[in-house]
Amino acid sequence: MLSVNTNNGAMIALQYLNQTQSQLAQVQSAINTGMKVANAKDDGATYAIAQNMRGNVAGYAAVTDSINRGMSAVDVAMSAGQSISDLLVQMKQKSLSASDTSLDTASRQAMNQDFVALRDQITTIVKNAIFNGFNLVDGSTNQITALASADGTRRITVSAQKLSLSGSIVTIKSTGTISTAAKASTMVATVTSSLQNVNAALAKLSSGSKKFSIQLEFAQKLSDTLTAGIGSLVDANMAQESALLTSLQTKQQLGIQALAIANQAPQTVLSLFR
Repeated sequence: MLSVNTNNGAMIALQYLNQTQSQLAQVQSAINTGMKVANAKDDGATYAIAQNMRGNVAGYAAVTDSINRGMSAVDVAMSAGQSISDLLVQMKQKSLSASDTSLDTASRQAMNQDFVALRDQITTIVKNAIFNGFNLVDGSTNQITALASADGTRRITVSAQKLSLSGSIVTIKSTGTISTAAKASTMVATVTSSLQNVNAALAKLSSGSKKFSIQLEFAQKLSDTLTAGIGSLVDANMAQESALLTSLQTKQQLGIQALAIANQAPQTVLSLFR
């Protein structure tokens, strides 16, 4: 039926054209952003899931930072412990040499000066073994703790090891000397015991560092897995989007032509009156 009041063909053509335009806008957004779900309007459920996963990724980023700080503090403590162990080896040699009763006074005094310098160097190392405000070898803290989960409910703890002089690990007194053969003889046993204790403390710190390292690797893998999961949810397949864009652009051109043809239909009514 021909009518100048109602053009059903044009209305239908316009509906399909508007639908094509809407699809084109969505595809162009996906191409521009690289995401098929860039906001809640695109797909509310998927967007919500992706946002929750992004929150977990951000949480694991904080976990990674926390563990790295903890590892660095432990590494500094281990470096201090290794240096102290090396000093104790030298101190043992000095003590053993000074325990020789046939040693002359001048030689023993020289060895004692070297021993005292090595002894005091232990104190210097202990005081300087600080990272991010933490010193795990001077007795100022009992442990260091790092985050282990994205929700903050789990943590990793590594115990400190006090390596100061006159302690339970380094039992050498802060005033200890080898100024006499008798003192030197006694010091040999003390240094030997301290050396064993320091090496045991180093083993504990090493174990703690390994805990941090294992958890760090796990957190990074989880973060990578979540990131990949987010990508599979929201990232656009650019090859598909490109093909769809071409298809919709063709459909748009055909829709415009169809609407133009439909709009010409009422003109045929005029021919009936010529």
